[in-house]
Amino acid sequence: MGKIPDGEQVRQLIQEEERPWGKFRSYPHRLASSLKIITVNPGGLLSLQYHRHRSEYWIILDAGLEITLGSKTWQPQPGEEIFIPAGTPHRLRGLGPGPARVMELWLGDSGEDDIVRLDDIYGRD
Repeated sequence: MGKIPDGEQVRQLIQEEERPWGKFRSYPHRLASSLKIITVNPGGLLSLQYHRHRSEYWIILDAGLEITLGSKTWQPQPGEEIFIPAGTPHRLRGLGPGPARVMELWLGDSGEDDIVRLDDIYGRD
């Protein structure tokens, strides 16, 4: 895949089109080495982690999440889009009464083993 795209490159490739019934957004999935939907249960806490070989682009699908990205922590709104540069610590927490989801695009040649955990309540390295 080569060089990891930056947030601006990804945003420039997102296309939005209006239709009589509403609109759609098309994401540059060909840049991604993986596209997944992450579901976080109420009270669930992903590890504080970063990746060496990929950046991530998140689209928030549901309310009820808390995001930590670097030194910033906030509760994103559904539809919010977040770029996570390679090497930047990040995590998700489920705050709502039900499961909440994020769509994640991996940007860069990477696998599940490209996780450096800084803090994990489940005892994983």
